[in-house]
Amino acid sequence: MKSDKYWRLPRAGDLESKTDHESFYLSPKPVPTGVTAFSSRNLNRESNPTFMDFASGSANVEFGVRGWIGSTAMIILFFGMIGFALGAYDYIKYGSPLFSIVVMLLLPNWFVWGVLSFISLINGYLFLRTIHQQTTYPPIRFNRQRREVAYVPKRGQPPRFIPWEEVIACVTSGKVVTQYGVHNSFSLMIGLRDSEIGDVVWLTVPTGTLMLAVSEWEAIRGYMEEGLSALPRAVSEEFEEGTVAYFHYCREVYRDNHWYVTYLLGFVLIQFCSGWTLPCYIAAWVERLPKTSFPKSVLDWSRPLPPEEWKQPSEELLEQSEAVRKSLRKGKSLLDHFQGELSVEETNNA
Repeated sequence: MKSDKYWRLPRAGDLESKTDHESFYLSPKPVPTGVTAFSSRNLNRESNPTFMDFASGSANVEFGVRGWIGSTAMIILFFGMIGFALGAYDYIKYGSPLFSIVVMLLLPNWFVWGVLSFISLINGYLFLRTIHQQTTYPPIRFNRQRREVAYVPKRGQPPRFIPWEEVIACVTSGKVVTQYGVHNSFSLMIGLRDSEIGDVVWLTVPTGTLMLAVSEWEAIRGYMEEGLSALPRAVSEEFEEGTVAYFHYCREVYRDNHWYVTYLLGFVLIQFCSGWTLPCYIAAWVERLPKTSFPKSVLDWSRPLPPEEWKQPSEELLEQSEAVRKSLRKGKSLLDHFQGELSVEETNNA
C-alpha cells in the first residue's frame, strides 16, 4: 500500500488518533521498546550476520482463504435455513414435502448462484493477487552492516534503499467488523519512505494483541542493533500462525477455556463452515511456491563488509536509546517515557 502522507518523518513517541484507530510510532530513530522480542514469522530462517529478510507469512493467506470459504458457506446456509423454515411451515400446514422449498431455493435459483459466483470471483481475484505478490516481489531485506533496508516497489523497477534510522514503524489498535461481529484489531505497520518523491510503501503485519505487534518490531530492531543473538528463538509450528499445528493448538485452547456448547457453536461450527484446516494447507502450499529472487544490485548490496566498513548508529539514536533505557530501568513504559519528555518540553516552552 502506498501513501504520500509523510513529507516530514514522524518521530518515535508520536501518538496519532483517528476515528477508527490509534497509532503509536516506534520509529524513525528506532529506540528500545522494553518488551521481549518475539516473532511469529520465524525470522531465524531467513537471517545471517549480514542481512535478514522479512515478508508476510502464511497467516495472511490462511485468513483470506478462510474468509472466502466462510462467506460462500454463510450464503448457502442463509438460504438453506430460510428454505427449511418455510418448508417446515408448509409441511405442518399443508403436508408438503419438508425439503421442497430448500431444493427450490438452492438448486435452480440463478440469483443465489449468481451472488455466490460474484463473491467467488472477487475472492479468487484477491487470492491470486496475493499469490502474485508473494511470488513476484522479493521480501524486505534488512542489512545491519550497512544499516539500510532494501525493497523492490514494482517488478521491473530499480530497488530502493532506505536508511535504517528513517524507517517508519508504528503499532495500531482499532476496531474491525467481520462476519462474526466487531473485534479489536492490532497490527505492526512498517513504512519505507522514498525521500526523493515522498511516497511511503507500507507492510502491515496483523497481530493478536498490541504487545505482540511491539514484540514483532522489537525482533527486527534487536537484530539491526545487536545482531543474530538478539533474535528470538525460532518458534515451532504450533505457534506459527496459519499452520495446521497452530489451528489445532487454538482449537484445544478454545475447548479448554469454554463450555462445551460454546466450543461447538463458537469454534467447531464456524471453523467447519470456513474450511477447517483446508485454508492452512493452501497457505502452506503458497509458502512453498518459488519466489522471485532479488535483482543483482540488491545481491551485491547484501555481500558482507569488513568490520571497519560497517556503518555505525548516529549520535542522536544513541542518545535517545540511552534516555529510553534509563526510563525503562525506572519501571516506566515507552509511552510513559515519551509522555514525560512531552511534559518537560511543554514546560520549557511555557
